[in-house]
Amino acid sequence: MHLNIQVNGQNFILHASGAIYWPEQEILLIADVHLGKVSHFRKYGSAVPLPAISSNFAKLDQLLKTFDPEHIVFLGDLFHSSLNNEWKLFEKWVWETDQQIHLVAGNHDIISPLKYEAIGIRIHSEIIIDEFQFTHHPQEDGAYFNFCGHIHPGYKMYGAGRQSLKLRCFFMRKRKMILPAFGEFTGNYFLKPIDGEKVFAITGKEVILIA
Repeated sequence: MHLNIQVNGQNFILHASGAIYWPEQEILLIADVHLGKVSHFRKYGSAVPLPAISSNFAKLDQLLKTFDPEHIVFLGDLFHSSLNNEWKLFEKWVWETDQQIHLVAGNHDIISPLKYEAIGIRIHSEIIIDEFQFTHHPQEDGAYFNFCGHIHPGYKMYGAGRQSLKLRCFFMRKRKMILPAFGEFTGNYFLKPIDGEKVFAITGKEVILIA
């Protein structure tokens, strides 16, 4: 289900949902949920199945049950665009959640910060804890190890023939970890690792390091 790695002497658990748990700080990291995207697509005629809306919340609930974190940090693009009927579902989920929720604002986060603050969510442009920096957009290598989203990283695995398998992945560079998109119907940007980069592919219910 998950894979443990160490960064700067700290443990980080890569979960098959696309989230990362930092046990030393009891922080759950999640990127690019894009709540409201399913409703947005359906509004404009796309045949997206309605159960896809509830699947995001079901995955979130399972993560809270698994790790019981003190804090949830959404690394941007929590909502896809403006308010729609998924906000009410999210608001209900927040009221039923015991954890402190933080949002590092991304380029899709256009809903007023006042709406988030009214339900107890703290808004940040970035979060820095010890040697780690948490942002939405990947940052240039600097003094901190950067956890980020935005890219929606994916990886293509090729078989002996011409067949290929497209997977979401965690993409790790020297001082950066890019989280996969957590949400349904978000798409992937396929990356090819070069020397020193690592791909942790999500295959069904497992996370595996690609050699």
